[in-house]
This record gives sequence, C-alpha cells and structure tokens, in this order.
Amino acid sequence: MSRSLLARTTIEPLDVDRDAALLHAWVTHPRSAFWMMQDASLDEVRAEYAAIAANPHHHAFLGRVDGRPVFLAETYDPRHAPGMADLPELEDGDLGMHVLVAPPEEPVPGLTTAVFDAVMSFCFADPAVRRVVVEPDVRNQPIRAKNLAAGFTELREVALPGKTAMLSVCRRADWQAPDRADDADHLAPDLMGRAQRHLVAKALAEFSHERMIAPVRVPAADGTVGERWRVATDRSSYTFTARVKKLEHWVVDPASIERRVDGVVVDPDAQDLVAELAPDLGIPDALLPTYLEEVASTLASTAWKLRHRAVPVAELVDAGYQEIESAMTEGHPAFVANNGRIGFGLDDYTAYAPETGAPVRLHWVAARRSLTHLSLGEGQAEQELYDGELVPPVRERFRRRLRDLGLVPEDYLLLPVHPWQWRNKLAVTFAPDVARRDLVHLGEGEDDHRPQQSIRTFFNASRPERHYVKTALAIQNMGFVRGLSPRYMEATPAINDWVASVVHGDAELRDCGFEVLRELAAIGYTGDAFHRLAEPSPYRKMIAALWRESPVPRTPEGEQLTTMAALLHRDADGDALVTAWIKASPVDAQSWVRSYLRAYLRPLVHCLLAYDLAFMPHGENLLLRLRDHVPVGAFMKDIGEEVAVMGDLPLPPEVERVRGDFPDDVKALAVHTDVFDGVLRHVAAVLDEDGVLPEDEFWAIARATIEEHAADHPELAEAAARYDLLRPRFRHSCLNRLQLRNTLQMVDLADQAESLIFAGTLANPVAP
Repeated sequence: MSRSLLARTTIEPLDVDRDAALLHAWVTHPRSAFWMMQDASLDEVRAEYAAIAANPHHHAFLGRVDGRPVFLAETYDPRHAPGMADLPELEDGDLGMHVLVAPPEEPVPGLTTAVFDAVMSFCFADPAVRRVVVEPDVRNQPIRAKNLAAGFTELREVALPGKTAMLSVCRRADWQAPDRADDADHLAPDLMGRAQRHLVAKALAEFSHERMIAPVRVPAADGTVGERWRVATDRSSYTFTARVKKLEHWVVDPASIERRVDGVVVDPDAQDLVAELAPDLGIPDALLPTYLEEVASTLASTAWKLRHRAVPVAELVDAGYQEIESAMTEGHPAFVANNGRIGFGLDDYTAYAPETGAPVRLHWVAARRSLTHLSLGEGQAEQELYDGELVPPVRERFRRRLRDLGLVPEDYLLLPVHPWQWRNKLAVTFAPDVARRDLVHLGEGEDDHRPQQSIRTFFNASRPERHYVKTALAIQNMGFVRGLSPRYMEATPAINDWVASVVHGDAELRDCGFEVLRELAAIGYTGDAFHRLAEPSPYRKMIAALWRESPVPRTPEGEQLTTMAALLHRDADGDALVTAWIKASPVDAQSWVRSYLRAYLRPLVHCLLAYDLAFMPHGENLLLRLRDHVPVGAFMKDIGEEVAVMGDLPLPPEVERVRGDFPDDVKALAVHTDVFDGVLRHVAAVLDEDGVLPEDEFWAIARATIEEHAADHPELAEAAARYDLLRPRFRHSCLNRLQLRNTLQMVDLADQAESLIFAGTLANPVAP
C-alpha cells in the first residue's frame, strides 16, 4: 500500500507566505504535541519558517499526495543544529530530518509509512548523504517504533532544547527502502504461526458448533474432567483448551492447541486440518483444492493484518466510520475460509482489500444504451444520478472521449466498474464488446473510494454524502463468484422502494431508530455472447453495478457510525472493541445491551411478526449509530439481494420476486439462525469472556426484548404464536456445511431455503 501512495507523492520547497496558515493548523493540532508549537500564533509560525528559509543549513518542504498538501518535511545539517553541534556520534555525510504528517480528519491506513518512505527517499537522493539523523522525543514511542522499522539504530538519549531526545541514525545500507522491501514481508514464520493458530482455533470451534466434528474431553492429571478437549484424525491429534457456551458456541484458546503427528509435537496447520477432516466435513474431492486455496488466502490475509493493521482498540473507540471499517480483521465470524478472494494477486490485495484502507478510483465504461438496462428508484432520474456521481469536468471528459471515437454520447449509459474487473475481465473476456464499441472504456473518475468489508462495495471518501457504489467483481470469495446479475437487479430499486416505504411508515421501527439504506439505481450490460447462451453462468454477472444511499447525511451530529461487525472485533492483543465501548459509555453493561438489542433485535422481530419480512442482518449488512458510545439506532443495507417476504402480504408486481414459500419452522430462522446464531452468540461470548456481562444475563435481556415487544403489540399475538421465537429448540442451520458442500456456489439465490443444510436442533437461549 505504501508503494501506491509513494508513487503519488511529491515534495516541493515550502512557500512561507502561501503555506503559513496551513502549517499553523498542523503544528498547533493536539496530535502534534511533540512539535512543541501548540500555543504558537499564526505570526509566530510564519516567523519560524521564514527563519528556516533564511538559514543555509536548514530547509523546509511541503509534501503532497495526489496534489493535496499532506506533510511537512525538514532537513538540516546536524553540526549546525541547536544542542547537537558537539555530539561525538555525528559523522561526515549526516543529514538531519524532521517529518510531520498532517493530522487528518479521518486517518488513512498506511499514509504515515508512505510519507516516511518518501522523505527518506528524498534524503538519500543526494549521494553525499551517508546517514539520516533523527532525534525524536524519548516519550514519542510511535515515531521511535517507525524509525526502528525503517532501519534506524537508537544510539543514546541526549538533552536538546525543550526535550530529552533519542538520537538515532540510519545508514543508507540499513534503510528498508520501499523499492527494496519485500512485498511479502507479512509471510514470516512468526506471523504465519499466529495466523495458523487463529484459524485452526476457529476451525475447531465452528466445525464443532456445526457438529461436523465431536471433540472429546481430556481428563486432567488429577483424574478430574477439565476444559481440555481432543480431536483426532487418521494422521494427527489436536488437544486444546475450550469453553462451550450457549448455542454450542466454542471458544478455543489458540495458544493451547497442541498438534501431534505420530506422537511428535508439530505446529498447527489449517490446511492439514481441513485435508485430514475432509471426509467428516463433506468436501467433494474435486473441490477440496479450491477450499484449501481459500484457506491459504485467509491465512495470508490474517498475517498481513498482523503485520500492517495492528490498530489498538483504544484508537477505535472514538474513530470515524471508515477508520473502523478498515480496521476490521476477522471477516465473517462463522465461516472458516472467509477471506478467499481467489483471483487477487498480492498487488491487488494491497490495492483493493478493505483492511488496507487504500483509496480506489473506480473506472467507468460507456455501455451502449440499447444493450444496457438502468433501473431507477422512486424520485430518481438518469441525469440527476450521473450529475451527482460525476462532477462536470469528468462528465465532459467522458463525452469528449466518445465524440473523439466518432460516437454519440446520448447512445450510451455510464457504468462504474472495479479497476480489477476492467483489467482482468472487461478488457479480456469481453474484448469483442469493447472492440465493437458496445463498451467504451472512459477512464477513472476523480473521487477516491474506500472498499468496504463486502469487498465489492465502495464508500465515496472524497464526497461521503454521495452514494455507495456496488460493483461486479469476478473473484471467488466465501462460496460465490462476487458478480452482479443485470437481470436479477432490474427489480432492485423497486424492491428497495417498497421495503423503505414499509420501514419508514412504521411507528415502532421509527421509535427504535431502525432505517434502511435504499439501493436507488441499478445498471447492467447484457449485450455480450454469454447472455445469448441458453444456460446461465457467472459470466452473465460481470458487467453491472448499483448505487446505494450513504448513511452519512442521515447520521445526526455527534453520533458515531460503525459497522456492526465491529462488535465482534478483537485487536492483535485480544482486546475487544465492544468491551471498550461499554467501558467508555455512561451506562452499565446491562443497559448498553438493552439499547443495542432495542436498535437491532426488536426491529427485526417486529418486521417478521408484522409483515413476514426478513432481512439478512449479519454484521456487514447493518450499521449502528452510537451516541456517547451507546447504540441508539441502525441502518439496514444490502436489501435487494437478501430480503424475503414469507407470507401473503400484498406486493407490487415488480416486487413479487422477494416472496418466498418457506416451511413454518424455517421462517423463524430469520431470527433464530440469522440473529441469535449468526451474530448474538458471538457478541454474548465476547462479553462473557471479558467478564463484562455473563451470557445468562445477556440472553435474559434478549428474551425480555422479545417479551416487551409482545406486550407492546398485542395485535401481533397470533403472528407471535405462529413464529414462536421463544420455543425450547430450533433447527440448527449450518453455514460452513453450505460452503464445504459447494465452494463455488454456496446457495441458489433464487431458492435459498432449499439450499439450507441442518444438523439437528439447538437449545434456544431465550426460551423461558
């Protein structure tokens, strides 16, 4: 990621008159305390840098990324610096360096590293420079760590004006320059060892939860039965410590796992575990290599995050929406191979994976109007859509491109595509369509976007009030090729309009702060050869996109927006974000959970009982609004593909697609499986493990939430009896079994109920 930013970085001499106000904002910011100018006035800052400009031994520079001012750099001769002239450690060829990265409105992962690389490259561009010298305040641990990572050696503490400094030097030969650095530095034995233990622990936990394996208790040495368990295969045995909670949720301690092969202790290996258990897991022989590739990719992703994204939970408690989004490290909590991303190379990963936080500029193609369908939601118009998404100079650039090719701009619709999709699919697999000018590549837009946890959906970082963009992406990830079907999406805006009208018109849902983010427009191209074939295929899902409302304009001032997946997040040290939020809030854990379930569980129960309406409310599909670190509302998203009406509620003809015919015991799984088993068992376990709230109390609050809704809505008593959410047991629907049965297409989206796989029943944790 630092490479891509480094290529877009420029360094120029500071213009004191032009840049004084900018520098004043930077050096007086609370994050710049070690710059020792917190109380400086604008005139004092201007005078300071005017003096530097007049000093032949000291120089100041302004750094830009993509043309935007981002950092300040200073170089100086250490032998002419205050307090340093007589230091015996200084040598000929030394160059002093200071760097200050502008305090951002929202931190950009990797930016500081990229800036540091750029400044070091700038220093060593002079062949006379043999060493770079820095003298950070000894208390500034983050910059000292960054210095060490770049190749600096700390020599000793020295007394300098205003501070005790750690004198540090970096020789040219020791500098870890980005053009010499190992792109795969995360694939180190120690990091991969941690990733292996984490994934093996998750596999043992989730395969046990889905009853594909059955660990046996291992008696303690004194003859009593402890918390040690063992799983044996034909080749290995795995002994580990675990705690089994409600809903048969296993919490396996990664550090406790001991694997033995022929009696010899060896390191845990997730691929070996899967291969050895393949007969028990039900993986078809022909698909086992594909699944092992997804496991390997998941391990690589985990190792990369350990190396580059070890963001402490303390930094996320008050963080912005996109900072939290890019800090997530786990992916889906139930799926073992949850970061497959087959098709991405290493460069693609660093450019497009959400955890890297790299800005992405979407590509645009003009798609011949007669071969393309644009669906618009209520209140939307084509001109308004494109005017909002593309600033006038970009629109004109696209029109000029078409006119230069002798084409009529009005004959085309504009379709955003993922950069990877353009290079790897449209320009290759759809080369005839491009050559016919049915598709015309128009180039990049000007807005920076951030990939979200769902990987093919982008948030507009340049203009956060603008729409999300969801693109087709022909990579294999977690049981699907992540394409978008143009024909399936034709009804998406109409479906979203109907769902939004139901939700916005319901007083109960409004009172809970429950809202939906509409998918306002969908577009898809169908002029290719694959759409002329009789049989459907993934190739029909490669050129499409949709636009979804941004939550930013609808989030009240003073509230924090976060993906609900953050409630399951633990940092590299094992600290949980939900625990930190509860501790930072003004309420106790019970009150916090009640507020959370009022914003999440109660609205979903109401939709089910009042309208037979079910969502897919997992962590990536729901955003929480926090006020004073307490949940006060939620946005449901990803409506078009994952909503179902399971009763006879009248629907507009264009929305009829979402009606499903489900057995009664399957209908209640919209809460039992998708909410209890899919989300809340993980949240309850985190709080129980952290000693914040015992799981019995958590589930008692969940039961009370359902009972309170029933008391407030006696008119829904018949529906409540039919769904019977408090029944003693419910069917155990299993997710990994689905992926393992068919790693290429986990379920048939047109008939998801028939795709489900069950493993008996689970005891209902909210049963009286």
